[in-house]
Amino acid sequence: MAVYAFIFPGQGSQSVGMGRDLAAAFAPAREVFEAVDETLHQKLSKLMFEGPAEELTLTANTQPALMAHSLAVLRVLEKEGGLDLAGRATVVAGHSLGEYSALAAAGAFSVPQAAALLRTRGQAMQAAVPPGEGGMAALLGTDMEGARAVCAEAAQGDVLECANDNGGGQVVISGAMAAVDRAIEVAHAKGIRRALKLPVSAPFHCALMAPAARVMAEALAATPPAVPTVPVLANVTAAKVGDPGEIAELLVRQVTATVRWRESVQAMVALGVDHFVEIGAGKVLSGLVRRIAPDATATPVGTPADIEQFLATL
Repeated sequence: MAVYAFIFPGQGSQSVGMGRDLAAAFAPAREVFEAVDETLHQKLSKLMFEGPAEELTLTANTQPALMAHSLAVLRVLEKEGGLDLAGRATVVAGHSLGEYSALAAAGAFSVPQAAALLRTRGQAMQAAVPPGEGGMAALLGTDMEGARAVCAEAAQGDVLECANDNGGGQVVISGAMAAVDRAIEVAHAKGIRRALKLPVSAPFHCALMAPAARVMAEALAATPPAVPTVPVLANVTAAKVGDPGEIAELLVRQVTATVRWRESVQAMVALGVDHFVEIGAGKVLSGLVRRIAPDATATPVGTPADIEQFLATL
């Protein structure tokens, strides 16, 4: 019998049109989008469905939008397809902001709470570093050891750290823009296959995000998580967490810490998981799972057609 993990995408999976077909087809999806719009006092759903892309990719919009899409898919699976997440999932996990989606899926936050927290998180991360002073780059064809060596050589006194250990030879680094530029040259000199700057608005998951971590500590104190119905695998530790106080503490640390996605997937496999179901926009995490755990099945579920196909397999 299949052992399932439900996983939730992070920034970079958004696209104009996300969720539009879901809202047209399913009342439970519309209810999620309406709840998020109401909480944020903004027609975020219209921005998701119609764009413009430049506005959707603003961090303060992208983060709640991706959560809204993921939870809309999940509510359809639950209400139309009879899915019982607590009965079906061994564990849930999300990539960066996707951890909030995973926690909302497991009942630790309501959808409005997750939307408000992610709006705060997005605004705080954007405000932490002046525009143009920080950046991120993807190193392709290396591991954490290789990426750390690049950071050590290129930092030259600036902040430069490993932000995402995505697995499959992909590590994302983050820090001061000058250091990121130097790192791309160092990576080429070290023979790393590709090093490319990412189109992001801030240097996420590094020490420069400390002001945002302080904001999130206050926000999570005001909106503490409940006990999740399904164990959540935390980005910071790549281990299961269920205690609300620890969940909040790890979410604060997550703002500046490395997203340990490769280790998280490996930990889920060690728990017996052989089916990963990516709930929400895009297929980024499914691609990473296939590289990290080639023997596992990875299924993206984000559209009405995906939902129909997935429910047929249960």
